[in-house]
Amino acid sequence: MNTALIQTADGIFTAHFSGIGLAALDFPSGKTVSRAAPDEPSSAQFNSWLRLTERALKQALAGETPDALPPLDLSAGTEFQRCVWNALRNIPSGRTRSYKEVAQSIKRPGAVRAVGQACGANPIPVVIPCHRVLAAGGKIGGFSGGLDWKRKLLSREGALPDSD
Repeated sequence: MNTALIQTADGIFTAHFSGIGLAALDFPSGKTVSRAAPDEPSSAQFNSWLRLTERALKQALAGETPDALPPLDLSAGTEFQRCVWNALRNIPSGRTRSYKEVAQSIKRPGAVRAVGQACGANPIPVVIPCHRVLAAGGKIGGFSGGLDWKRKLLSREGALPDSD
């Protein structure tokens, strides 16, 4: 697994890459981090994936839909989680869906709570936009990066609910 730090105006994110692609993205911790050396020698493929990840992350943080993504390694998730994470990628910037709407979109209308759990387990937040999923009645719900992050991301997309 290769690890790289991505400097943004919002702090330093940590990206984790497997041999398949981007496997995880961590929010800034607020702690000072020194640049970690990759576990394996950098390759042209790794550098390409890192550039794509950095561009996609910065576009998403600006409230835009990334124009390209690196390959995503979602193999750590269950089949159900991967199905939810792929459905989240279809929610356009500036739009939101409820957990119920996501459950219906994947043809599992009774799995509302499981959709919420899959959103919370999303290993690549921001890039896979789980922040665009709201609780019933347009309530902000939860977020793995914290509610301040969720509000910030939705606000930048012009999608922050009034009744949060």
